[in-house]
Amino acid sequence: MKNSFKDLKPEELRVKREELRKKYFDLRFQMVVGHVENPVEKRNLRRQIARVETLISQAEKKACDAEQA
Repeated sequence: MKNSFKDLKPEELRVKREELRKKYFDLRFQMVVGHVENPVEKRNLRRQIARVETLISQAEKKACDAEQA
């Protein structure tokens, strides 16, 4: 799962980021209500979001550097 994001294009990464954020948002509500099967999933989602955001920023930086060169 860690490396599956590297193959995606920046547009696909943005869509994936929104999906993960929604999933994280829903999971937080489930934790408040107390219906979570795997509490570690919250940490995993946070890390996946961070990975995707890192790849997005790297792609934006690469595009910016290409424009300046």
